[in-house]
Amino acid sequence: MRQLLIQVPHGYGKDVLAIAQAYDATNTARVEATGNNEPIDLVIVHISNQKVEEFLGDLESLPNLQVTLIPRGVIAMHPPADQAPQQVTDVKARSPIEIFLAGLQSVGSWKAFLGYAAAAGVVVWIGLYTNTSYLLVAAMLIAPFAGPAMNVAIATARGDVNLLKRTLLRYFAALAVTIVVAGTLSFLLQQEVVTSTMSDTSKISAVAVLLPLVAGAAGAINLVQSERSSLVSGAAVGMLVAASLAPPAGLIGMAGVMGRWDLAVSGVFLLLLQLVGINLSASLVFRSYGLTARGARYQRGKKALFPAILAVTSVALLALLIWQFSISPDLQRSSREQSANQAIQQVVEDSDLVELVEANVRFPTPNIPEQNTLLIVMYVQRLAGVTESAEEIRDRLTQAVQTALQNQNFNVIPLVSINVLEAPETQN
Repeated sequence: MRQLLIQVPHGYGKDVLAIAQAYDATNTARVEATGNNEPIDLVIVHISNQKVEEFLGDLESLPNLQVTLIPRGVIAMHPPADQAPQQVTDVKARSPIEIFLAGLQSVGSWKAFLGYAAAAGVVVWIGLYTNTSYLLVAAMLIAPFAGPAMNVAIATARGDVNLLKRTLLRYFAALAVTIVVAGTLSFLLQQEVVTSTMSDTSKISAVAVLLPLVAGAAGAINLVQSERSSLVSGAAVGMLVAASLAPPAGLIGMAGVMGRWDLAVSGVFLLLLQLVGINLSASLVFRSYGLTARGARYQRGKKALFPAILAVTSVALLALLIWQFSISPDLQRSSREQSANQAIQQVVEDSDLVELVEANVRFPTPNIPEQNTLLIVMYVQRLAGVTESAEEIRDRLTQAVQTALQNQNFNVIPLVSINVLEAPETQN
């Protein structure tokens, strides 16, 4: 429930109360006051979140209307007293006008905004350079990407060209600052070695598209829900959005300076996928909660813009997915590692020579030029009664694993290292 302070010329307070009554407002009051040396009526109204925009629309007919909307949930209790539990649990989603205005308020100044982007670039670089995972989490917390991401989706849902242009500018400016800062630090320290965290960040799964779709939907839901109706903090949701953007941005800067264009391309693909996926899901959620091209105190939206941007976003997402699945295994390395591991386990299960102890499958970095190297290190244990030598077991298993991977069209060069382990002899 929201509290509104409404100022109208003296004598119009009764009209405000009559309109408020039609929207089931509670705990209303009218006070005679003085504003700008003129007598006015000050009306206090408590109204359900979802009804705020329609209520403001009906008030527009009153002269010299001034409204103060307090963007915090209030608990308006009224008789009968025994219904207080039901009254306080009636929590509704925010009205479209409140979502829109809250998005605009989150923009902030350019200096602070770019300062946070630069700080995120420093922290994400340290995390990638030193293989420190908690620093990547810290970078996600301070990266200012969630606000612009949600504002782009709000502009899409409302068909607001001006807001879309301004927000996209801030969006790409922040990403550029993070990329440049990370690249500059790698240049100053003359970094030449790809760290394991950089390698892991560059590996893309076949289901990578799900993360931006979920992040966009979660961010939008967090904005539309009243602060009293969710147990998930805005910081947590913001970190989820930044998790899709901060590490790839740092990777692009570092890989570009090192001349590792294969890693940079993976980072660019991830960034584009996140931007498109977040906007698609978030704009649909905002639209489902009533954000349209026209509303109370908002008339600049264009109705045709929402379906147009949605179509462009969908086509862009489809093009990215086609790109991902047409280039194998470059943009599917994480999934390929999992699939290869499963193939190896099946080969060992079909074998009557050994049992699998452990298998490590990964695309190494640095990679051999013009070769998709898949490094496989296996530890196996000889089965009881097997008399073949360790060298013969290695040769047979190596050939079986390589044949299995080639038959599945993995488009890799599997380099296999097999360690045959012997169980200790049982002493009587």
